[in-house]
Amino acid sequence: MKRLVLIGGGHAHVHVLDACARQPFPESDITLISPYPRQIYSGMLPGWIAGHYSIEQCAIPIDLLARRAGIRFVQTACTDIDLESKQVRCANGQLIPFDLVSIDSGPTVDLDHTPGASLHALPIRPIEEFVTEWPDLLQRARLQTPGFRQAIIGDGAAGTELAFAIAHRFSREKLTHARITLIGGNDQPLSGLPAGLRNEALSLLKQRGIEYLSNRRAIEFLPEAVCLSDDSKIACDASLIVTGAAAPAWPARSGLACDKDGFIRVTSTLQSVSHPWVFAAGDVAAYADPRPKSGVFAVRAGPVLANNLRAACAGTALQIWSPQVRALYLISTGKRHALAAWGPLSTSGNWVWRWKDRIDRRFVQRFS
Repeated sequence: MKRLVLIGGGHAHVHVLDACARQPFPESDITLISPYPRQIYSGMLPGWIAGHYSIEQCAIPIDLLARRAGIRFVQTACTDIDLESKQVRCANGQLIPFDLVSIDSGPTVDLDHTPGASLHALPIRPIEEFVTEWPDLLQRARLQTPGFRQAIIGDGAAGTELAFAIAHRFSREKLTHARITLIGGNDQPLSGLPAGLRNEALSLLKQRGIEYLSNRRAIEFLPEAVCLSDDSKIACDASLIVTGAAAPAWPARSGLACDKDGFIRVTSTLQSVSHPWVFAAGDVAAYADPRPKSGVFAVRAGPVLANNLRAACAGTALQIWSPQVRALYLISTGKRHALAAWGPLSTSGNWVWRWKDRIDRRFVQRFS
């Protein structure tokens, strides 16, 4: 009997839970550890902020998925792994033994390297904590006189999409004097995507009244301002941090081989390069064939991870994962309109939003 512990309820582990429910893993006793009983699907979060979805429409109930699969669910967080005794240390004090462990705990936001960030800024991750804080932030915006000043740090796909979503929500709430500022370290938003798409996003930001400050980083957060790398200071009533994914501290601390940023290095079979009984996928993993931190790759890794965990329990051969070279990016712009990019190709329109909406709803409904 193999004791398999799943750490985290990320996109890849949702596939594992579903696969186990359809066909139980052989000779296995499985435990899922996650601090939350549901997964808020990140692709639909901007739509919830904009007011297009209820939060229930964006949520996958991983506790119910686990129950359906006959998997024990423990609602807590992993704080460490003892690789010698093969035990997972949990925030609730439990020690959970394992023979195999799979990690899909998702990324974090590093608040320690920017003074004042932990006190005066709200990170987008963990998403559950952001979801809890957003209604209070929105209520403050409703009551603010004069207009509410919102700063968003990070001009990648997530930060840009969030800026559009908040602008649309403020418009729906008739907050005509609210001001949104998007701050990023690049020449244009959506760095790495086609130039035409970046130009269109820049034009849409201007149309929606969103100020964009390029080639700047936040170097300090104050109670009512953000200090930037060009020695300027932006007054704001709330700051959101939507920068790149950061690795949790415990994988490197436990002794797992990690890259320079602390992400778990894995082989093409999604096994740790240093401890083959440890598997990892999603943003917490540093793949043998590197890919951007994107939920698209976590979703695609899910079926292979499920297959390989099943094979590891049975003692059979593992499958090689070859991640796709290109990922489809669908970026909503607040209204029922979206941008799309596939390699060098890009397009936009209301039909793109309907396409994205259909993909997102199907993904969540499949597991709900």
